[in-house]
Amino acid sequence: MKNKLIRVSLIGKTNVGKSTLINSLIGETISIVNRKINTTEEMIIGISNIEDTQIIFYDTPGSSFLNNQNIIKTKIKTNLWEAIYNSDCIFYLIDSLKYNFKNICEDLEKINELKKTIIIIFNKMDLINNRTILPYVNELNNLGFINSFFNISAKYKKGLDELFNFLKYRAVKNKWLYNNNEISNKDDVFISNECTRNAILKFLHKEVPYNLKVRNIVFKILKNRNLKIKQLIELKNLRYKPIILGKDGKTIRKIRMNSQNEIAKIMQSKVHLYLQVVKFNDK
Repeated sequence: MKNKLIRVSLIGKTNVGKSTLINSLIGETISIVNRKINTTEEMIIGISNIEDTQIIFYDTPGSSFLNNQNIIKTKIKTNLWEAIYNSDCIFYLIDSLKYNFKNICEDLEKINELKKTIIIIFNKMDLINNRTILPYVNELNNLGFINSFFNISAKYKKGLDELFNFLKYRAVKNKWLYNNNEISNKDDVFISNECTRNAILKFLHKEVPYNLKVRNIVFKILKNRNLKIKQLIELKNLRYKPIILGKDGKTIRKIRMNSQNEIAKIMQSKVHLYLQVVKFNDK
């Protein structure tokens, strides 16, 4: 039996559930969920191997980057378009509770310039009646270039079998790009760094400096199978350091505990996390 392959980009506005969906599709946490604007410059890939079919999912930042002219975000925009270029089809996610035809239409018309197969996915259907989205389906269908529509709940993993069946049918004979036991292009070190970055965004709100970087310097499995992790929170400007530390170090302790607990949950191991705030060294 020859192998088959299909590549899929997950596109949509911020907070529509892209990261939740890719985690549910893969069956493990490979992309951190955060309600704030996604600032990662890395392309996260999830791999699902079903019988003879390999499905590659590209997790992407919010679709606002499609037309973003901010030079600082150039790499993010480049990675977003690279994911679209490399894809055989596009899963465009919509928050069923926040439907906005004008904004969605702008994204879809931009993506359609590449003549990719576009599938609309209405997410969070556990919070809304199916009949509510019928006018949305009709409106989007009138665009004339939408291939299919699906209703899911990424959080509760409802409707995912239909997505897999659709992709298995669309896959074409091709060599697999990843080994059978691979589920992501990112390792545990990357995931642990993302947990800390996620905690920083959670506790610093509007004050968070978006030019910070979390870098691992120790990731060690101890004899008792516990994990020892040391990370640097690197800042381009140290004036943000007091904000991250907080009064009497309260904020950094919250960040550490939140990240430590999240890493332990993902890695299924007790974690000892150590954080240090330093100035970014570009040498």
